[in-house]
Amino acid sequence: MSDREAPISKAMFIDEVDLVVTAGRGGDGCVAFRREKFIPKGGPSGGDGGDGGSVYLVADPSFNTLQHLAGHHHWKAESGQQGLGKKCSGKSGQDAVILVPVGTTVFDADLHIVLRDLVEPGQKVCVAEGGKGGHGNVFFKNSVNQAPREFEQGTSGGERKLHLELKLIADAGLLGKPNAGKSTLLSRLSAARPKIAAYPFTTLTPVLGIVEMSNHRRFVMADIPGLIEGAHMGVGLGHEFLRHVERTKLLVHILDVAPLEGDPVEDYKVIRKELAKYSPALAKKPEIVVANKMDLTGAEDNLRRLKDELGLTVLPISAVTGKGLEMLTKRIWDTLQELPEED
Repeated sequence: MSDREAPISKAMFIDEVDLVVTAGRGGDGCVAFRREKFIPKGGPSGGDGGDGGSVYLVADPSFNTLQHLAGHHHWKAESGQQGLGKKCSGKSGQDAVILVPVGTTVFDADLHIVLRDLVEPGQKVCVAEGGKGGHGNVFFKNSVNQAPREFEQGTSGGERKLHLELKLIADAGLLGKPNAGKSTLLSRLSAARPKIAAYPFTTLTPVLGIVEMSNHRRFVMADIPGLIEGAHMGVGLGHEFLRHVERTKLLVHILDVAPLEGDPVEDYKVIRKELAKYSPALAKKPEIVVANKMDLTGAEDNLRRLKDELGLTVLPISAVTGKGLEMLTKRIWDTLQELPEED
């Protein structure tokens, strides 16, 4: 099978995963008595059971995919230990901590609600609370009952089915059809090295790059896999990657103005239609339209058509030769500075 015929694979980049998490059970209380002279039956000395461990999800910037969770779908915290004599409490169970990438949205899979959006490093959410340890017989001693044999059992820990979705966080997201030149552009503007080749869906995984400018200015740019007609319904890489555009502040729409086949005007309309069908809010994001491959024959004619038929401001560049890249980065930076602060 040739590269051009290579099947689309999502195994390289895991951005969705389902988990079952179970918190630890609380330990039972203890029934025990002291063995001391002149104290009837020795007196109660049974301690409380330890609390069960809880399950937490924590955003860790060292991860950029959910791949590490793909083969580990069941997580369980440690149960609390039973209470001991001499009024000693049982040891509490150890928490289970699941590390996820920054940008992970945590859903309750049964209730279909968002539990937490982990968008900052170190943010955490308790997804299953540990059970409480039961009281030992010391707790039940009173003036009437001096030697109680009562105790409490520990309560069960919480259990939950989770659905995790990773949405990459970037200032600017590169949009466009396959082979529009997004990967080449990102490699020229940043230290990122996305895979580049002349066949559809070269970019099977979203790639983040930091664009450095003068005076210590920088912004994060994401190369989103190429979109095709029907993407909002899952065609091609579809909505598996459309979600990554949702967190970007600014859309940078890259058009191939010298395509071997197709038409850049229609390409623009197709992508815009897919964005609107997937999410009207996404389609309303600020956009910079870029005409790439201006170094090729026919580019100038198509650039004029783009401006005339779409009535938009279009920035001409060549990601290969570097023409117009400084102007583009300045436009992106200036636009980002003009955007209102997000809540």
